Amino acid sequence: MTEPTQYGFYVDSTKCTGCKACHVSCKDRQGNEIRNNTNPEQIGVPALNGVTWRRVYEYRGGQWTEGQNGCFEQSVFAYYMSIGCNHCSEPVCVKACPTGAMHKRREDGLVHVAEDICIGCESCSRACPYDAPQIDRERKVMTKCDGCFERIADGRKPVCVESCPLRALDFDTMDNLTEKYGEGDGHIAPLPSPSITSPNLIIKANVNGSPAGSGEGKILNPTEV
Repeated sequence: MTEPTQYGFYVDSTKCTGCKACHVSCKDRQGNEIRNNTNPEQIGVPALNGVTWRRVYEYRGGQWTEGQNGCFEQSVFAYYMSIGCNHCSEPVCVKACPTGAMHKRREDGLVHVAEDICIGCESCSRACPYDAPQIDRERKVMTKCDGCFERIADGRKPVCVESCPLRALDFDTMDNLTEKYGEGDGHIAPLPSPSITSPNLIIKANVNGSPAGSGEGKILNPTEV
């Protein structure tokens, strides 16, 4: 019996400059769908309602210290991390959903929301350590990254991947990503431990990447993410 197809993301944090092109293109994709649809209330991904599916975290840590001779030494570091939904193998959002609206698709492993049975309780949002499911407060339903599934069906990459000027992002089956990039360097801050959800995410860590959960730094742009 063949293993089911599972798509996922690759993030190279050594290349990411924090330009947020991925963030903007994701929002723009949804905005275009709303503007071009004759009945916007029926669209399942209203990014103009305060929903931010792909976010770019600015993470910084370290400090300056003065030695006995009056000279200063520093351990300051900073880097960026682009993150969205990781379409996890053990999605806690799916487990937390009381109606089954949050579900993992058999054909590609993408985690989607069936909005017709979503009650907007936000249980999935509270469970997800990546802040992937987000409430559309106007329509009172949950929304999230859908992996640009309609683009994937046409043989294209998600808009966040195609818009990255430094090609810091990639998206493919996990088998293909692993063959191309290896197993990666593991999660780095500000991401949580991958043991929580078994995310389909491969990361190439910035040279200053602080281990996930280390608490060695802080997020500098909390209002953006």
